Amino acid sequence: MRAFVFPGQGSQAIGMGRALADHYPAARAVFAEVDDALGESLSALIWEGDIETLTLTRNAQPALMATSIAALRALEAEGVKITDAGFVAGHSLGEYSALCAVGALGLADSARLLRIRGDAMQAAVPVGIGAMAAILGLDFATVAEIAAEAAQGEVCQAANDNDPSQVVVSGHKAAVERACEIAKAKGAKRALLLPVSAPFHSALMQPAADVMRDALAAVTINTPAVPVVANVVASAVTDPAAIRDLLVQQVTGSVRWRESVQWMAANGVTTAWEIGAGKALSGMIRRIEKDIACLNIGTPEEAAAAAATL
Repeated sequence: MRAFVFPGQGSQAIGMGRALADHYPAARAVFAEVDDALGESLSALIWEGDIETLTLTRNAQPALMATSIAALRALEAEGVKITDAGFVAGHSLGEYSALCAVGALGLADSARLLRIRGDAMQAAVPVGIGAMAAILGLDFATVAEIAAEAAQGEVCQAANDNDPSQVVVSGHKAAVERACEIAKAKGAKRALLLPVSAPFHSALMQPAADVMRDALAAVTINTPAVPVVANVVASAVTDPAAIRDLLVQQVTGSVRWRESVQWMAANGVTTAWEIGAGKALSGMIRRIEKDIACLNIGTPEEAAAAAATL
């Protein structure tokens, strides 16, 4: 069984998706619909802009989703159906891409929700107050203990359980810096602050979760064509009401990617197709479950090659 997985923030690059749009009319139509939904030419920024502007959370989130759905449309043009996947999953904002892919969310709604989400996450905490750091070489349970020790009355949480050797902590900047020092003392290979603008997936994001609760209440969520493995529960969901609630929880909750991949492996997944920009998820998946074969679909050549494997 194969899973289709969708990347999150950090995978953005100038020019992503352009070859797909040039090669497949259906892929070009995705970027046009997203531009229309946002009332601006996000595609011009993606293809011809500067990386600093693209990396702003409000831009990166809808841009990465658009690129993923364009890659999916390329696969469809090559004869692949979404139901050729047994499960879909996405890393943080990638969960919106996954939900759009399986028809739970419309494309225009996904773009608008991610713009709202990006703005709300940026506005939740003043710049400089929060931080995130990657801890390499320690497992999730150890990093969770380190985060609790480092908090000292502030917020410090294990935010992203990416793979067996990489856990991201998030919270108040001073607490995150303390966590880095404690982690190094406990044998972490590396502990480095990440170039992000806010402490995502921590309790400090509660104002953004409140915004997303209202925004999600205003959109239609359909039953997905394929079960979605949700970040905050690391198991498959299909109920629209549950999906809506989990997307709100996701803003402050941990991204349980390692457990999600383990769950998919335990439920028969042997191949993962990473659909969209970059190859970050494939690297994580190989470190989590070495027996899962990974394919990347971000170019016309990759789309054709993946389709030929069916």
